[in-house]
Amino acid sequence: MRRRWWFAGLLALGLAQLAHAATLVTGAGATFPYPLYSKWFDEFHKRNPDLQINYQSIGSGGGIRQVLEGTVDFGATDGPMSDEQLKSAPVPILHLPTALGAVVPTFNLPGVERIRFTPEAIAGIFLGRITHWNDPALAEENPGVALPAAPIVPMHRSDGSGTTYIFTDYLAKVSPEWQQRVGRGTSVNWPVGLGGKGNEGVAGLVKQTPNAIGYVELIYAVQNKLPYGDVRNRSGKFVQATLESVTAAAAAAAEKMPEDFRVSITDPAGADAYPIASFTWLLVPARIKNVDKGAAIKKFLAWMLADGQQLAAPLNYAPLPASVVALEQKALATIQAGGS
Repeated sequence: MRRRWWFAGLLALGLAQLAHAATLVTGAGATFPYPLYSKWFDEFHKRNPDLQINYQSIGSGGGIRQVLEGTVDFGATDGPMSDEQLKSAPVPILHLPTALGAVVPTFNLPGVERIRFTPEAIAGIFLGRITHWNDPALAEENPGVALPAAPIVPMHRSDGSGTTYIFTDYLAKVSPEWQQRVGRGTSVNWPVGLGGKGNEGVAGLVKQTPNAIGYVELIYAVQNKLPYGDVRNRSGKFVQATLESVTAAAAAAAEKMPEDFRVSITDPAGADAYPIASFTWLLVPARIKNVDKGAAIKKFLAWMLADGQQLAAPLNYAPLPASVVALEQKALATIQAGGS
């Protein structure tokens, strides 16, 4: 009997220690970086079995909302929080860039693998002014491409989305009509088109809909084997979304990075810069009440800025410029764990 009680006590002690050792951190937000975040959180857990990060890919709007409500330990977004949103937060929220990605115009035209899009053509399609694939605005820039006379079927995000913010931020810069009629935001009133939830949803809709066009993060077009177009940049050059062209887009911004890291790099200067690119951010409270969670988040962020960056390129995300990494490492020191 005594031995049975001894084993029971030992088991209870072991379970208690295990429960104490396991720290669960929760996050939610952007679908734009989800393939990268999924890889990061898995690799980080392998190296730190006592730390588990669960992330829900619900869109940037949801990530902002949940971090403001305090229902997650951190959020994620591709569109920076507004000044009003930051003021409404119960504690200061840090925007910490994690990587860079590209939003691409992806399409489904049988037999067509490459199209060149001008800014005017992209805006015209999503404003509903360009309605057929053989419109002169497209045909003149694509000589030798058999563009059909079929109606264009635009697809867009139906949920609050940082990918939408990046795309509409770009359109607002290159099209005065878009800026006046629609503007920029994680959610906008689309003049035309059908909605899909998440980058996954839009990619899926485009893939199954002949003559469709949509906008998704580059990795989703690659994963779904969907073609995507070259986009004419501010220098007049048609540029394909690549790690190099996204890095070129970030070069100027990295030199003039604001202290809060909220910066737009769409429509940048530079002959080789891809024009629809962006940083993506984790939204981390500057004061984290739970000491263990705070320590876990800081440990992950330090790992992400070092070893984690090496995992970005294989998934078609550009790693952070070294100058940005250095600034973020200083910002990590300001995060307080155990504060009220």
